[in-house]
Amino acid sequence: MTNIVHGSCHCGACAFAASIDLAQGTTRCNCTFCRKTRNWSTHADPATFRVTQGIEQLSYYDVAGDGLNTHGFCANCGTRLFSRGNIEELGGEFVKVSVAVLDDVPIDALVAAPVTWCDGLHDNWWQPPAEVRYL
Repeated sequence: MTNIVHGSCHCGACAFAASIDLAQGTTRCNCTFCRKTRNWSTHADPATFRVTQGIEQLSYYDVAGDGLNTHGFCANCGTRLFSRGNIEELGGEFVKVSVAVLDDVPIDALVAAPVTWCDGLHDNWWQPPAEVRYL
């Protein structure tokens, strides 16, 4: 079921709200960025995603430098909150929020959320990596 959920950074300076459905799944990846940030994310409806607090505290990291995929994080505490971009292979415009920063999602919903593993390290995004225990 899709719900409006809220997320925030560790220091509380930045917050967002978005419509998500954890039952539709979450993603973990082994690419160099996701591995280093321990990324666990889920899709949010881009039409409902909004920063509700601290927009002036947000900084962005553009991994490839092409503007197609940027990662928003709190400039004060460094917590990564969301990614947004536009990649045709992912269906166009997207917003992914970090599951770890969701404030009002019960633990049992997190435990029940399906996980799709992606082998981004080898550009084999649609297949799981051979090993996931370290992710």
